[in-house]
Amino acid sequence: MDAYLAVVAKREVRSYADRPIPSEVVEGLLEAGRVTGSSMNRQAWRFLALESREIRHAVADTVYAPDNLRGAALAVAIVVTGGATADFDAGRAAQSMMLAALNDGVGSCPNGVADRDRFAELIALEEGERPAIVISFGFPAGAYRPEDRSPREWIRRARRKPATEVIRRL
Repeated sequence: MDAYLAVVAKREVRSYADRPIPSEVVEGLLEAGRVTGSSMNRQAWRFLALESREIRHAVADTVYAPDNLRGAALAVAIVVTGGATADFDAGRAAQSMMLAALNDGVGSCPNGVADRDRFAELIALEEGERPAIVISFGFPAGAYRPEDRSPREWIRRARRKPATEVIRRL
């Protein structure tokens, strides 16, 4: 898939088909996160692949939108150490994983952790680690085919603030 099309067509998928994600696709999206750039190449993250339904359901009770995880074929928790750049880098890695997944027809949705203490307990986080984000992955339950529209059409249909409100040229 064209990289620009992937960026402008990326939409959050919150309802997933009951279909496993092939292992090569899972490995590809994890690698996309792993090789993402980070501040001073610190790589202050770990990616926890929540592959078992039981752990996804338990972790679901700690996030803001639990149903996203309950219906997903896979979830990946990004946990970080360090300061604010670690959270920024986690976002970069998350977006890389979600775009890599989209390339293989897999939808995704990021989720924040509401109960950090319970999350840390369930996952047995290491000293100094904290959850940055949890991403659900799965094949979309409904029709979602980015290549059916041009980038210009995806941009036109996006419910986003107008460019005049968010871009300032100096």
